[in-house]
Amino acid sequence: MYIRIIIGVLVAAFIAIQFRTVERTNPPVYGSFNQPAEVKEIFQRACYDCHSNETKWPFYSYVAPFSWLVVKDVNEGRDELNFSNWERTSSTRKAKKMKEIWEEVDEGEMPLWYYLPLHPEAKLSEQEKDIIRKWSRGML
Repeated sequence: MYIRIIIGVLVAAFIAIQFRTVERTNPPVYGSFNQPAEVKEIFQRACYDCHSNETKWPFYSYVAPFSWLVVKDVNEGRDELNFSNWERTSSTRKAKKMKEIWEEVDEGEMPLWYYLPLHPEAKLSEQEKDIIRKWSRGML
């Protein structure tokens, strides 16, 4: 009997939290990420969902509480690095970000480990990491 009550309360709570919506936006893109094609392809596939204004919002981004986490991650990702604004970024900041991108990739911090199970296409091969390393050092 208590199990039914607990399940009922949990179902009611799950339904109730669906009414607390979050805003999923894709603001305007202020210029293309004009970089070598192989670099752009890697970033579009592995990084753009969180680091651009071209986010593809998956079905679970519409289901609370997952939606809250996805929107939070995308907003934080865009604040840290936004490829949609790359061309409006100063060359000094670009150089700093290029170095930081490589450091994050090299240390295995990007893409985020919990992003990869639902987005296996974002996993970077060693060859792709090498391309990012060379690009970040101005070798491409």
